Amino acid sequence: MTPQGRGIAGTDAFRILHVSTGNVCRSPITERLHRHALADRLGDPLGGGLIVESAGTWGHEGAPMEANAAAVLADFGADATGFTGRELLDEHVIRADLVLTATRDHRAQVISMGHSAGLRTFTLKEFTRLVRAIDPATLPPLDDGMAERARALVRAAAALRGWLLAPSEEADEVYDPYGSPITLFRSIGDEINQALEPVVTALTGVGAPR
Repeated sequence: MTPQGRGIAGTDAFRILHVSTGNVCRSPITERLHRHALADRLGDPLGGGLIVESAGTWGHEGAPMEANAAAVLADFGADATGFTGRELLDEHVIRADLVLTATRDHRAQVISMGHSAGLRTFTLKEFTRLVRAIDPATLPPLDDGMAERARALVRAAAALRGWLLAPSEEADEVYDPYGSPITLFRSIGDEINQALEPVVTALTGVGAPR
């Protein structure tokens, strides 16, 4: 049986949901880079028990990711196989402990769905900015479990949100590369990977390999 995320449902696993528009470019790249980074840090192909998924606000249900998105993942050594697009549903938001979106509009759409999602929904870059300001020593030790550490990280980020504002509106956005050449996809991939790095470090307590 697949473990269920806690969200507002009260079960034990920690589920991270990445959201973009079509779920064929940005959110698949982010999902698979996030999984790859967790496995790389932890030596665990299952990501240490953290469940990382994605969906799209206008998701192409059942569609493969864009070929250029798959090529970007290959550049990073991440696995693109077996991916199929999903339309964002209420159940995805209900089960998610942390929702990371590509843009502020996506964030607003997730929050508008209800399910007490406001305190656990951020843009990816917003969450990165907040995580950088959190002292890792204030988080529970990994001996308490990675899910407990992750929940504390989300609470700390939510508490900082009103105090640590973006330098500009664009600073919290990841541009949509749909239909663009591979060069732009690679630029977006680098942007996403850089945004994920401090998040994965905070979640796992393990820095990026050098």
